[in-house]
Amino acid sequence: MPHTAPSAHNARLGLWLGLLGVFIFALTLPMTRLAVGTPANPQMSPWFVTFGRAALAGILSIGVLLVTRAPLPTPAQRKPLLMALLGNAIGYPVLLGYALRSVSASHAAVITALLPLVTAAMAAWVLHQRARLGFWVCATLGGLLVVAYSLLRAQQMGHGFAMEWADLLLIGAVLAAALGYIYGAQVTPALGAERVICWVCVLALPLTLPGAWLTWPDHALNWSAWASLLYVGVFSMWMGFFAWYRGLAIGGALRVSQVQLLQPFISIAAAVPLLGESLDLLTLGFALAVVAAVFLGKRFTVAPLAK
Repeated sequence: MPHTAPSAHNARLGLWLGLLGVFIFALTLPMTRLAVGTPANPQMSPWFVTFGRAALAGILSIGVLLVTRAPLPTPAQRKPLLMALLGNAIGYPVLLGYALRSVSASHAAVITALLPLVTAAMAAWVLHQRARLGFWVCATLGGLLVVAYSLLRAQQMGHGFAMEWADLLLIGAVLAAALGYIYGAQVTPALGAERVICWVCVLALPLTLPGAWLTWPDHALNWSAWASLLYVGVFSMWMGFFAWYRGLAIGGALRVSQVQLLQPFISIAAAVPLLGESLDLLTLGFALAVVAAVFLGKRFTVAPLAK
């Protein structure tokens, strides 16, 4: 289909909606950290946070699908939706939750900054798209930067010169999120962007509702943990996608997607007042380097294979 440039009004609106979505997603890291707590002061289990946030989003999604009279997904659409469910509703949050029990939100922001590059690489694999050599060079560079950061942080913490278990969990979370994004994108043209996340959350309800019940906390929790669960359920898992997808559609995906480069820095900045974390030059430096690799990688467009 021919590409039509957005009007000046839509371009501005799309950028603001995209920035709103990025801001919402960026707060997911410190909010998840508040929800799960630390080894010294545990709050909710990562499984309860995973099931609880998806169940909240699923209940809200039922209302949206009913009001908009959304048709049921076809059999061909169910597999991509289930893959998106496994990646975005289950895999990403549970791996992130366990990782954030051990590392700071700022630390996690550096690792998860690779998500745009990993998503593009996943698209090349799953959607059979060809990426230019420059993209793979940038993807490799970004991965090496993340490994170097993990090794240096482990050495600083006295754990030796080796990858930390939490960083492997974060890498797994990035892979899960990227896989979910790609399979969700497969059915977005047919279902509509907002309906994709709604159907993902609704299809997850037979798993997330009983899962939340079975993993319900058996000890007193801080009010901040409950508030954080509400945030990641209503905003991170649901409303953030509405703003992000709508911004991409209105303002143009290529232009609006660039604001995602701000996400790790928003996460790092938000962790200071929310968690009392301190800014350190190592984290900021590696965050900047990883984002630079992501920026360069996004400059190398991905073209579909000739049929």
